Amino acid sequence: MLRAGGLVIVVPFVDLWCTGRGGTQVIRVVVVDDEPLVRSGLRAILGSAADIGVVADCGGGDAAGTVARHRPDVLLLDIRMPDVDGLTVLEQVAAMTPAPAVAMLTTFDAGEYVEAALTTGAAGFLMKNSSPEQLIHAVRVLADGGRILAPEATAPVIGGYLAAATARDAARRVEALTERERHVLALVRRGLSNRDIAGRLHLAHSTVKDHVSSVLAKLGGVNRVQAAVVADRAGMTDPPVRGRAEPPVRGR
Repeated sequence: MLRAGGLVIVVPFVDLWCTGRGGTQVIRVVVVDDEPLVRSGLRAILGSAADIGVVADCGGGDAAGTVARHRPDVLLLDIRMPDVDGLTVLEQVAAMTPAPAVAMLTTFDAGEYVEAALTTGAAGFLMKNSSPEQLIHAVRVLADGGRILAPEATAPVIGGYLAAATARDAARRVEALTERERHVLALVRRGLSNRDIAGRLHLAHSTVKDHVSSVLAKLGGVNRVQAAVVADRAGMTDPPVRGRAEPPVRGR
C-alpha cells in the first residue's frame, strides 16, 4: 500500500487532462492496479505535483481499453494482478501507437519478470512503497524518455548480468594464456605450490615460477588467490591427465 507520512492518502479525483494549475502542461498518467487503495494513494501523491495529472485508474481487466481511450504519456502498471497478468497488459499497450512509457509496479523481487518486461517494452520498475518524491521524479523521467529501475526490484537480474559479464571477462583473460599456462593456472586454482606444480607437470621449479609469474601478469597483475577466482569465474576445470611428460630440467 502506498503511504505518505505513514498514512494512506485518499483525495477526490480531478481530471487535469492537458493543463494543470496555472495552465501548465501536465504529464498524463494512467494507473493500473488491482487494489483501489493503491490507486488512490498514487493519485494523491502524483496529484500533488503541478505538472502531473492522473487522468484515469483501473484494474487489470480494463487496462488496455482505458489506455486506448485516455492516451496517457505514462502508464504505471501493477506487474501481478489476479484478473490479468501485467505482462499481458504491457504487450497490448506496447502495440499501441503512440505507446505510453510504462513502469511496472511491484512490492517484491521482480527478478523473474524483469527481462521479459524490458524486452516487451517496459521503461522501468518501481516499488509500490517508493517515497512520494521518488514516484514523482520517476514519472517525470519516464515522460522525458528516460528509464527508472528500482534496485530492490531489479538487483537480482542486474547482478546476474554483471556476473555473466564478469565470467566473460574472466574467460577472455584465460583464453589469452598458452596451453601450458592454463595447465599451471588450473593447478594454482587447486591451491598447489610451485614445487607441487613442478612435480605434477614434470617441470623444473624455476620454470614453473616463470609460468606462474607470466600467468599472474596476463590476468591483470593479480595474486594467486585472485588468479584462482578468475579461473573459477571462467569455468576452468582441472587440466586433462596426459601421458608422462619430459623429465624435469635440473636447476639453473
